[in-house]
Amino acid sequence: MTPLLLVHGGGCGAWCWERMLPHLESGAVAVDLPPRTVRGRKATEADVPELSTLTLADFATSVLADADAAGYERFVLVGHSLGGLTISEVARYAPDRVAALVYVSCMVPPEGGSSVDALPDGVREYARTALAEAMAGGPNPIGGLDDLMAREMFCNDMDEEQTRFVLDHIGTEVAAVMAEAISRQGVPPTTPKTYVKLLRDQSLPPNHQDILIANLQASPGGSVDVVELDAGHMAMVSRPRELAEILDRVAKAA
Repeated sequence: MTPLLLVHGGGCGAWCWERMLPHLESGAVAVDLPPRTVRGRKATEADVPELSTLTLADFATSVLADADAAGYERFVLVGHSLGGLTISEVARYAPDRVAALVYVSCMVPPEGGSSVDALPDGVREYARTALAEAMAGGPNPIGGLDDLMAREMFCNDMDEEQTRFVLDHIGTEVAAVMAEAISRQGVPPTTPKTYVKLLRDQSLPPNHQDILIANLQASPGGSVDVVELDAGHMAMVSRPRELAEILDRVAKAA
């Protein structure tokens, strides 16, 4: 069975996959994207300057280094949310090493657009303004979520213990990555692609995920297998067994 490399989304870290790992039959490594020191905590550019300088290319390089450290020559890449940007970039950098791509309720911008362009209508302009302020030295828009907003966006299908686990770990992200223009040119058309559509997601609602799936399908070689899961945005926490079953099926096929 092909091993899995699990790539977290914005404000998260390897910790978010912790409860799903015991349910996997496949070998798997959950990675922390740089800067690793912010994973699982809030931080600012003042104490972690890399938050304002890292790029998507840095993320891809880090994932490939983690694959090397794990001894994975070839692997299935699984991204969650903002992690969709990273897994596509890795597949462009090292197409021969990526056996399949799995997008779990992922941000998939239109070709040449940024992740802000891929946000739902109701939050896109707010995010664009917040990101511009962050790029000018203002507060980071990812990392400023209060518990009430995080509960609504990420924890709507969780019990209180699961919710507390997420709230205690949710942290900061590299805001500049959200402003980068994204390309999926170079991702081989023969690389299998699966999009896990989360039907109870309140961060990227199901009807908006349909737009993101269409963006992925519009990419070169964009044939996409869509699998539905009755879960909120953090399915690896709220529905770990069910998500693990989906990922194991992809790993076996790869």
